[in-house]
Amino acid sequence: MVAPTHHDTGVEGGVGATALLVAAARAIETHRHDALAHDVFAEHFVRAAPASVGWPTRLEQAPGGDANPLWGRFARYFGLRTRVLDDFLLRSVHTAGARQVVLLGAGLDTRAFRLEWPVDTVVYEIDRTEVLAFKHQVLDGLPATATAARVPVPVDLRGDWSTALTDSGLDRAAPSVWLAEGLLFYLPADTETSLITAVDRLSTPGSALAYEVKLEPDLLTYRDSPLYTATTRQIGIDLLDLFAKEPRPDSAGVLASKGWSTSMHTPFDFTHLHGRGPLPEENDALAGNRWVFANRT
Repeated sequence: MVAPTHHDTGVEGGVGATALLVAAARAIETHRHDALAHDVFAEHFVRAAPASVGWPTRLEQAPGGDANPLWGRFARYFGLRTRVLDDFLLRSVHTAGARQVVLLGAGLDTRAFRLEWPVDTVVYEIDRTEVLAFKHQVLDGLPATATAARVPVPVDLRGDWSTALTDSGLDRAAPSVWLAEGLLFYLPADTETSLITAVDRLSTPGSALAYEVKLEPDLLTYRDSPLYTATTRQIGIDLLDLFAKEPRPDSAGVLASKGWSTSMHTPFDFTHLHGRGPLPEENDALAGNRWVFANRT
């Protein structure tokens, strides 16, 4: 099998294919009796792409069910992550008053359709043209109605996305809520630093940011983790081949130095909070995952 590369287009290979993985996980979560999040659109993305048409969208379709490392534990991780970040976004707009939501590397995110937003909320979805085109193609064939003003911003995050975003209507004088879900560990360290710097530059007091990072000094420590080996074996996505390997920048420290208040959590913190989700185990590829929340006061 030829390893996917960062330069493949759309959702058929490379990092783009991970959007299909997460969509399948959200579909499985949606159909659980104890679901933490619901996304009725997710399985339609999975069925529409040749690369994923045979993947499970319900737990009973996965070999071994919940014992399957990929479609059981790993999918539950994505379900938990979806719920936690849903809560973060809704809390930021309903209680903190922000009305601009920016999804960095939006992928197949459907929050503009499935969450209850205040009537004057604008959701900006930044991703490559090919990814957004695939999403539009699928959603256009469904009874999908946006619950906020939705503004696709077709631009690669390695390019001048901040100009494209402001040209699309982002008001730099108003607070924004930013989300980088499942994104930063695929980016080179200098691209992450540039992205965090741009978010700070575009954010007024009252803005908020959530993102996900990996803190392992050596990602290959978990090369034989069941999560990684099952993902490679069952759907041909070698996540470790896609992750950037250089040491990660201290983005939380950078934000704190610029006046943001930050907090960092393990996924397991939220497993305990919700009573559902992954718990630590031996040779755990989730051991270094951290979810960071920041507010500009």
